[in-house]
Amino acid sequence: MTLSAVNWLAVVAATIAAFVVGGIWYGPLFGKAWQALNGISDEDIKASNTLRTFGGAFALTAVAAFGLAMMMQMHPAPALNTGLGVGTTVGLAFVASSTGINYLFALKPLKLYLIDAGYLVLMFAVLGLIIGAWR
Repeated sequence: MTLSAVNWLAVVAATIAAFVVGGIWYGPLFGKAWQALNGISDEDIKASNTLRTFGGAFALTAVAAFGLAMMMQMHPAPALNTGLGVGTTVGLAFVASSTGINYLFALKPLKLYLIDAGYLVLMFAVLGLIIGAWR
């Protein structure tokens, strides 16, 4: 695995795409339910540091995209389907399962887990799809 083999344009495009999907997921699709399950009001959101929240989320999504791009260098047949498969597998097998363990011990509701883990699986699928298509 080498840094020079990473398609940085794909990483940036994948990051932006996953960020947009997150905006839709936590906006019109599940935003109000997610807020209610977390006890977060509209006023709490308005009072928060949105630059820190969105900037941090974007940076962390970029880290995930970069890590997935590095991992995908090990696959002998990079392609759209491979990227989608690797991304979805990482999302399900590593991220959603780890998130589930934390949610179980934190006694968080299943509905909240499904919203958050569902997004994370979708996010990694999108990252993998774009990175795989551009390899």
